[in-house]
Amino acid sequence: MSQTWTDQTAPSLDDFARLAEEAFAALPDLFRQAAGDVVIRIDDFADEETLRDLEIEDPFELTGLYSGVHIGERDSMGPAPEPSRVFLYRRPILDEWCERGDVGLAEIIAHVLIHEIGHHLGLDDDQIHAIEDDDD
Repeated sequence: MSQTWTDQTAPSLDDFARLAEEAFAALPDLFRQAAGDVVIRIDDFADEETLRDLEIEDPFELTGLYSGVHIGERDSMGPAPEPSRVFLYRRPILDEWCERGDVGLAEIIAHVLIHEIGHHLGLDDDQIHAIEDDDD
């Protein structure tokens, strides 16, 4: 019997939030503590202003984004000027998951979350990739 997939639905924003919370909870204590006050938000896509600011034409190209002042640049005498947020974009992540086919959705969500938290901690892309390569 072949499966028609007509009884399946894509994971919702709430499903993504749950997977992101599970991924965050699974991080090492020191990494989680360092991330501290970061807010995780799930949206279908980045908004038009964000895409324009990043000069991204195809909204499917952006799976996540860190927004805020990273820890290393904050004024130690006061709060951050805005809350630190990690945005995870559901539709581009689903698209990547479908295209790859070799990794679970929860793993991709965790990867994007860790990458964006790395930016919160002041790491650049090369440093984050080096850390991820060390884990392989």
